[in-house]
Amino acid sequence: MEHLDSAPLQDYLRDQRGGAPARMKGIPMTDINAQIDEQVKNNDVFLYMKGTPDFPMCGFSGRVVQILNYLGVDFNSANVLEDQELREGIKAYTNWPTIPQLYVKGEFVGGADIVTEMFQAGELQQHLADKGIAVTQTA
Repeated sequence: MEHLDSAPLQDYLRDQRGGAPARMKGIPMTDINAQIDEQVKNNDVFLYMKGTPDFPMCGFSGRVVQILNYLGVDFNSANVLEDQELREGIKAYTNWPTIPQLYVKGEFVGGADIVTEMFQAGELQQHLADKGIAVTQTA
C-alpha cells in the first residue's frame, strides 16, 4: 500500500489548531465552545465520537477506539449523538466536518482516516510519545 504524503494536511491542521476556526475569531465563545475547550485542554487524550468506547455507534468511531485501546492509551470521550449542539459545535470548533475527532494535549489530531494512517505508519505512536502519553503497544 502506498503511503500518502500527509504533510499538506498536517500543515493545514497545524494552522487550524489555534482553537476556534478563523471565521469565528473575535466572536465570543458560546457555552458549547467553552465546554469543548475545557474538554480538549483538560484531558491528555480526548475523543469526540458517535457512541461510547464500550458501544461505538459507527464504524469510524469504533476504529479509533480500537486503535487507542490497542495502544493502551488512556482517553476520555464524549458521545455527540447525545447532544446535537455538541455534534455541530465540535465541527465548528475545528472547522472539520466529520466525527470522530481525536485531540491530544489540546491539539486536534484528525478523524478516523488520519488516525488510521498515522497508526499504520507509526506516526500516531510517535506523536503520543512526543506529547508524553504512555503507549503500551507500538505496532
